[in-house]
Amino acid sequence: MKPLIISSAAMSTVIPIPDVQNSADTRRLAINKVGIKDIRHPVRVRDRSGGEQHTIATFNMYVNLPHNFKGTHMSRFVEILNVPGREISVDSFKDMLAEMTERLEAESGHIEMTFIYFVNKVAPISGVESLMDYEVTFIGEIRNGQPAMNLKVVVPVTSLCPCSKKISRYGAHNQRSHVTLNVRVKDFLWIEDMIDLAEKEASCELYGLLKRPDEKYVTERAYENPKFVEDMVRDIATKLNQDDRVAAYAVESENFESIHNHSAYAMIEHDKEIGA
Repeated sequence: MKPLIISSAAMSTVIPIPDVQNSADTRRLAINKVGIKDIRHPVRVRDRSGGEQHTIATFNMYVNLPHNFKGTHMSRFVEILNVPGREISVDSFKDMLAEMTERLEAESGHIEMTFIYFVNKVAPISGVESLMDYEVTFIGEIRNGQPAMNLKVVVPVTSLCPCSKKISRYGAHNQRSHVTLNVRVKDFLWIEDMIDLAEKEASCELYGLLKRPDEKYVTERAYENPKFVEDMVRDIATKLNQDDRVAAYAVESENFESIHNHSAYAMIEHDKEIGA
């Protein structure tokens, strides 16, 4: 068999590759969001104590697509995450959002960055330290050239039923609950600020590690501080209404009931800038 010989002329020939995404589409249907979901990337997050946490975030990245374009350039989303020398952080999040919208020639853009955030907590009586984990999402959006940033935190807490306490001769049923705060911010807001707010308005906060004296304390604390699911969202909403750093919010509470095979749920949302 003769060896295959490729001439230098053939090697220098550039074969055009069609750009299918940029071709025209005749269906005249614009797409609100198109992009990539569930791509993981390292991120760096500052904490309130002055330190940093290095963690892995899951990104969803979308732009709008006008009706006359067939598709968007999916690879550009990944390129934005992998810019040489870029270390993704909360501080660079807004710049990345603007870059994505510009590079994909879009009128609107949306990025969600979800990660696990740890807080070192001290047990109330023994003082033993342990880590608590919280799910945090930064949500950035640009519409009509206007950026908006949201901070979303899921905070697990304890709730104790006021009705059960009132009608029972002894004891009362309690359960673990998830309080979700989704806040549109006007000014910088620490993740810990949102966690503190939710925990203070619950029947009791949770800890990663408790000794027996701590367990006695948190059980009695919850019993002395009963909260319906409605109470928790109203109390948290009251505090958010008083916080000038918050432009709008949605606060949810889901109680994973210990005496039912369903959850109790309540939600309040409010845009302070339009009074709705």
